[in-house]
Amino acid sequence: MKELGDLTHLFVCTFLFYLSNCMVFPAITDVTLEALCPGEDQCSLAIYLTGLQRAIIGLGALVVTPLVGNLSDKFGRKALLCIPVTSAIAPTVILAYSRSTVYFYAAYVFQIFAGIFCEGSMECLSLAYVADKVGERRRASYFGALSGIGTAGIVFGTIAARFLDTSSIFQVSAVLKVITAIHLKAFLPDSDAGVAVSEDSARPLCSSSSNSETAPTLLAFRTIPSFSDMANLLTSSATLSRVAIITFFFCLGESGLLAALLFFLKVHFQFSKNQFADLLLTTSTAGTISQLTLMPFLAQRLGEEKLLIVGLLAYCAQIFLYSIAWSYWVPYFCASLAILTVFISPSIRSMVSRKAGSTEQGLAQGCITGIGLLAGIIAPIAFTPLTAWFLSNEAPFDFKGFSILCAGFSMLAAFAVSITMWTKSSLAS
Repeated sequence: MKELGDLTHLFVCTFLFYLSNCMVFPAITDVTLEALCPGEDQCSLAIYLTGLQRAIIGLGALVVTPLVGNLSDKFGRKALLCIPVTSAIAPTVILAYSRSTVYFYAAYVFQIFAGIFCEGSMECLSLAYVADKVGERRRASYFGALSGIGTAGIVFGTIAARFLDTSSIFQVSAVLKVITAIHLKAFLPDSDAGVAVSEDSARPLCSSSSNSETAPTLLAFRTIPSFSDMANLLTSSATLSRVAIITFFFCLGESGLLAALLFFLKVHFQFSKNQFADLLLTTSTAGTISQLTLMPFLAQRLGEEKLLIVGLLAYCAQIFLYSIAWSYWVPYFCASLAILTVFISPSIRSMVSRKAGSTEQGLAQGCITGIGLLAGIIAPIAFTPLTAWFLSNEAPFDFKGFSILCAGFSMLAAFAVSITMWTKSSLAS
């Protein structure tokens, strides 16, 4: 019961964190265009600056997230969770005060620093906290529940964005971020990282009780893990190696989609803040229902490998349909496929957690997050110029969703690797 109470406080913090962050998401495209290119629907400067920001955040988070995860294994999850929660406050406060060009650039810079500490650290530390509290056999369900709580925050944040004006959105978001930080500091107990919750969760990193993989001898990690340390971790197990490859291609495709989608919809269908909010609401509602109801049921019966395949197949279909969207209702149908795509991340995290001991959850999750962040660096560099080119009048041919189509091929590669991993697992059993 104590563990359930501790997780409840974590769920509250997670809900408030994603609620406050996602409130501003539907409005940020209009705010960016208004600050940089007033009165225009298409603005290459806005596309390039957005891509540059994502690339810098990804590069910084790639270094910071494994470090934060490793430090949380030594000094506790709560102390490190305070970093992403508090760093997210400043840029929202600035935009709550003013969204003029000068203040936009100030918030832009602060958002880069905040994103470096928020992009992967919040998810990584929350997952490690759950792993500290829950035995291995139940982790997939709890990881899905954690993801569902975060998605529920997105739902309510999107609803708020749908009905609040732009100025009020940033003001309410800033207040909620402060409340999140206070709740975390006042009520969330530390997880006593390093104390195993069950015998099977205390295995050495990458050991296996049910297959033929032998437990490798790993170097003792320093406080600041090097790239060679992380490479040694990820290549020490065939399962972790495949999961790392899947994570890279999945995050590359997802980041490519995010880099292009909002601007594509703005140019192709003249979507406004309200339409973006409706789209995000469709996605997050479908995801919440799936993660809180379907995933706990299916995880026990199908296993993470099959759920991962189903999720990646659905994501491939979603991206390819986005790229050829011929009517305004098509993006809403694509968004509803989130009922299946939300299986991907919890399945990946559960497979990683199974390979990590109780004192190594933060580092293991941080390394996988770092792989995703590396893809997040590459995606804006690759897809932002492509998006700007095909949305401009100088496009070589009329295919505004071409950059989204290219992101779909990356997702297809992740799906192909997941098939080989499941095939090997089936043969081994």
